[in-house]
Amino acid sequence: MLAALATTACVPGGAGFAQGIPAKPLALDPLPPGSPLEALGGLVIDDRALGFGGLSALHIDDDLRLTAVSDVAQWVTARLVLQDGKPAGLAELRTGPLRDGAGRALPRGYGGDSEALARTPDGSWLVGFERWHRIRAYTTLDGPGRYVEAPPGLELAPGNGGLESLAVLADGRWLAIAEQLAATEDPLSRRAWLGGPGRWMPFAYRPAEGFNPADAAPLPDGGALVLERSFSLFAGFGGRLVRLSAAQLRDAASGALLEGEEILRIAAPLPRDNFEGVTVFRAGGRTMVALVSDDNENMLQRTLLLLFALRDD
Repeated sequence: MLAALATTACVPGGAGFAQGIPAKPLALDPLPPGSPLEALGGLVIDDRALGFGGLSALHIDDDLRLTAVSDVAQWVTARLVLQDGKPAGLAELRTGPLRDGAGRALPRGYGGDSEALARTPDGSWLVGFERWHRIRAYTTLDGPGRYVEAPPGLELAPGNGGLESLAVLADGRWLAIAEQLAATEDPLSRRAWLGGPGRWMPFAYRPAEGFNPADAAPLPDGGALVLERSFSLFAGFGGRLVRLSAAQLRDAASGALLEGEEILRIAAPLPRDNFEGVTVFRAGGRTMVALVSDDNENMLQRTLLLLFALRDD
């Protein structure tokens, strides 16, 4: 059953969270001149309204329907409210547990660490899991999830370094990237795959030094965005967003090594947190890019949604 939690949108100007309002606007400073992205604004999402934190993957469709999964085996849907093209709040918020093939709620921890989310052309969902490395397919997220064939070799990934990046490209192929599983003797390389069940093709993805791939999203032109994340005790969280071109993905051969073009560095004055989800959608005649952070259910972190527009669209 879907449990309705809130149907009220948050509007700009509020001093803080109000009862029943799951998010409040967050202003973003302009990005440097020449940036491929325009910063539109963000939201601070109230975990108390969700009932959980840990959002680790994000999807927003062209009707502004937001869907996310948490690494505590929960899903959330909402309508993203825009005012003058900027995020103003969330409405029609619903949540529920992810389920196994028999319809039983997945437990937190080893069996329920959901980290990746992708939408297929028929409207169903793919969810990637870490620790117990696997992919489940869901007709609807409130229903049972069946196993689908995972990329070969994914089972070799570290428990907390598996499938965080999963996307369905414009041509229907699946893109999957392991977070911390080296593909070659180059320690920076990561195992990656294109194709899907029965037709997986291995290649290598190379993030920037000190970064790991945390999510991926398809671009309308056939390319993809990959969100990379960094963390150190001294520097805290960092991130960057890179673009793999349609030509790179179209022409990739087995064993190829792909690197993306950086289009965004998540650093001051942007808010820094544990950004783990990226999505691309169309709104107002523009291609939009949204990021979401995983607060690890830690009171010192926040669940943030940041919204940008691609300037070169």
